[in-house]
Amino acid sequence: MIEPYNAVGLIPTFWGIRRRADMDRNLEHLESLTKAAFWLSNLDIPVRLVAIPEGALQGFNDEVLDADHADFARDCAIDIPGPETDRLGRLARQWGVFIMAQAKARHEDWPDRFFNVGFVIDPDGAVILKHYKVSALLPCERSVSPHDVFDWWVAKYGRTLQAFWPVVDTAIGRLGIMMAMEGSYPENGRGLALNGAEVVYRASLPAPFTENDFFEITNRARALENNFYVVAPNIGGYHLYPDSETPIDAGGGQSMIVDYRGGIVGKQRDTNGSTFVSGVVNIEALRHHRQSAQVTNWVKDIRAETAQIIYEQAIYPKNLYAERVPGRHADYKREVIDRQVRLMQERGVWKGPAGTG
Repeated sequence: MIEPYNAVGLIPTFWGIRRRADMDRNLEHLESLTKAAFWLSNLDIPVRLVAIPEGALQGFNDEVLDADHADFARDCAIDIPGPETDRLGRLARQWGVFIMAQAKARHEDWPDRFFNVGFVIDPDGAVILKHYKVSALLPCERSVSPHDVFDWWVAKYGRTLQAFWPVVDTAIGRLGIMMAMEGSYPENGRGLALNGAEVVYRASLPAPFTENDFFEITNRARALENNFYVVAPNIGGYHLYPDSETPIDAGGGQSMIVDYRGGIVGKQRDTNGSTFVSGVVNIEALRHHRQSAQVTNWVKDIRAETAQIIYEQAIYPKNLYAERVPGRHADYKREVIDRQVRLMQERGVWKGPAGTG
């Protein structure tokens, strides 16, 4: 039996990096913030899970500054496992918790590429899961997705749920990851659910998406439709450079923990400095609901044969960066976004606004 426990999402102030060594300042701050979060969150129900938001280790300078992809891969991306995850592993051992976090990281087979990688560290300090972000390289993002090297990925890892939406079975439930904009696409939540996920990390999302209910709506929808918990801490104040004095509230707050029925069990609306969000996770109640509900345990009712019809025609191009590294933001808009809009209109799926060709 898994006793109810507290999940804590850290909401840190952080500094963007110019080189890998700059992460030391962010890691030191995360260690202090973890201690502060435990001070109160551990009083009634033990904390067994700590989630660190996307960007907390490195910032988003690759995106904001439209950095050269290969340069960032060489100078700023990490290896998993590596010194940074080893340090987080010591933090996990110190507090006896699982840690879920994110970093821009290299793959050992692609030295000039970096991926957006979510990972889980167990209380012994070992990396027990790595998730390579599937819905990556949106207009503001710089990382490569497994879909961008799809044929190679399938040849190496297989064409399975575990290859794209991995889940790890642990002493606190089955853990999975869908980062940031991944949570805006129902397929990512459903892939995790059908792979058995019970607690899912979803972090972070910037303003203005957090300020117009975008973040909350998608967190609660993914939790409800898949009957899993969503732990969604957002970022705190962002110092663009390591020596910047004034932080920017680029996240807009709205950190939350959502239960398997879509209800919010913990929320932190503001990002006034570094803080945290906490909420109780009850895995046994989730499992009871999945077994006993007649209607709202939705996944049992998936009509797979009809659902497959929706995805028979390819939309987003695969293997975009199998032969070259990603270009700049303007290249992506011209080569991918504009093409995708034309594709949807040419197929008759979308109709253009009045006055357009």
